[in-house]
Amino acid sequence: ICLAMVGARSGAMGLNRLIDANIDAENPRTAERHIPAGKISSKEAWLFILVSLALFLLAAWMLNPLCFSLAPIAIGLFVLYAYCKRFTALAHVVLGICLAAAPVGAWIALRGDIGLSVIFLGLAVLFWVAGFDIFYALQDVDYDQSKGLHSIPSRLGVARSLQLVRIFHVLMLFFLLLVMPGSGLGWIYFAGIIVVAAMLYYEHRLVSAEDLSKLDAAFFNMNGYISVTIFLFTLIDATV
Repeated sequence: ICLAMVGARSGAMGLNRLIDANIDAENPRTAERHIPAGKISSKEAWLFILVSLALFLLAAWMLNPLCFSLAPIAIGLFVLYAYCKRFTALAHVVLGICLAAAPVGAWIALRGDIGLSVIFLGLAVLFWVAGFDIFYALQDVDYDQSKGLHSIPSRLGVARSLQLVRIFHVLMLFFLLLVMPGSGLGWIYFAGIIVVAAMLYYEHRLVSAEDLSKLDAAFFNMNGYISVTIFLFTLIDATV
């Protein structure tokens, strides 16, 4: 499972950076990334991507037939996301789907089937990721609009985008609650959701339409803390 995760994430990140290399080269914020800055050649990037995806496919094949049969769909999603900003503002949702596939894939790897609880967990991840990716896109609003690139902030503006992020994160909490009935998780997991809700509230307090100066703290720091928090509470609930 860990090999599949490393291969899939590395391949997806490599594809995104390679496909977006020309766009990144024109954006002052991303111009120093390895491919546009010439630190890595396109051939080297392709080699990295192919090796990573081969590792992913090999790991999926070693897990079970269902994992292996679904693996090409995951790769298709990686490619789709990399091109999304060229034709739809829903790229954030597609990214959410890509990351939502991670817990669903781990479930399939362990059990060989798909359960309702993990579908709810996947939906929670989808709305969490889509929400914080909208946060991330706020810093590129002017550039995206000038280049005709699609994102929710460039389509809706900063204020309305922040409202949508709040809705997405409420949906995240809702689906985390729906995980409980069929999973056997109890009050410790529920307490973790309460803590995560408080952290999300603080995260949203850091960013406003008038002040984006704490965007990095909201996007990078808080979401890192949130993922570790829900994992620890779930682990404790499942093992105590």
